[in-house]
Amino acid sequence: MNTMQDFGFGTQIRKSPYFDATVRWGAQGFSVYNHMYIPRDFGDPEQNFWNLVNAAILCDVAVERQVEITGPDAARFVQMLTPRDLSKMAVGQCKYVLITNAEGGILNDPILLKLAENQFWLSLADSDILLWAQGVAVHSGMQVSISEPDVSPLQLQGPKSGEIMQALFGDEILDLRYYWFRELELDGIPLVVSRTGWSSELGYEIYLRDSAYGDALWERIMAVGVAFGLKPGHTSSIRRIEGGMLSYHADADIHTNPFELGLDRLVSLDMEADFIGKFALQRIRDNGITRKQVGLIIDGDALPGPNTSFWNVSHDGNTVGQVTSAVYSPRLKKNIALAMVAVEAAELGTNLQVFTHTGETTATVVERPFFDPRKSLAATGAADAAQVSA
Repeated sequence: MNTMQDFGFGTQIRKSPYFDATVRWGAQGFSVYNHMYIPRDFGDPEQNFWNLVNAAILCDVAVERQVEITGPDAARFVQMLTPRDLSKMAVGQCKYVLITNAEGGILNDPILLKLAENQFWLSLADSDILLWAQGVAVHSGMQVSISEPDVSPLQLQGPKSGEIMQALFGDEILDLRYYWFRELELDGIPLVVSRTGWSSELGYEIYLRDSAYGDALWERIMAVGVAFGLKPGHTSSIRRIEGGMLSYHADADIHTNPFELGLDRLVSLDMEADFIGKFALQRIRDNGITRKQVGLIIDGDALPGPNTSFWNVSHDGNTVGQVTSAVYSPRLKKNIALAMVAVEAAELGTNLQVFTHTGETTATVVERPFFDPRKSLAATGAADAAQVSA
């Protein structure tokens, strides 16, 4: 499949099938996510943000590895992995789900795709769910097969993405609904295309099903998209924090439960189906939480970039939590942040102290998301977006 770089001790970092193309198109820096290089730097991150919200960007997110679950018991097995009720999920539908452990801690927050009655993909955040699922299957007594298919996603995100997709696939793509997908081909390249993405903007994820076509697919999309203002880019920390979107390992981890994040809607404790962590989550629900994720407006000069470490938060001289994600929003002209704080410090309007990399400053608890809280931009039909832009 993809090129490997061996760092010894069995550690191998893979290159995505788009790696060479992203370098040609200006990628200047990479980090590692799911044991694979992801482009993180195409120059000015603020310009990347404006490219996203004003036109469109194409992002290499092949690091969103897929866990494919097939077999006669696939649906029952997938339900065992997540507290979200999947009983009414249709073929062709996507759902945002949480994967929980026996203590109710979050192991991953992937997008689940149902390709057939007995075929599912988990499109992953950054953690080893392939190994978790295979381990769970060993003693499950269920007939399932669990593997990582040759699938490498791209994200095409931004208000012009619908028009670009129309130019690539024709008018029928405009009927694709939010959180649904289709199996398509482009110049003979096998794809799955979904109306999803990590941007809170109108957008699509394009799942390449044969890594040999990575370079050709990237160049084809860019060639069509340039006329619409498409730029190569990377997932925008500014936009995802504006949208209150979680970054696993920053805003959530194995020690975080769904109720602390306000994700109660993803936990169906009254359904008949059993799932890992059900009893723990029932106990947490009944006993209540002691901390809660909040939005913060942080006072002071514009932050030069996202935080690279957790910042302590205090209230009345007592440490009450941490800032997990922070950035300056040039659109809102404010420093915005997601923080996990004690429930007694989580009420809207509460004044807190934050210890940033430059020292102590003040902050105020506010509603999150910070922009477009109903996600109307992402949920708007591509046909509507094309009409508005016209």
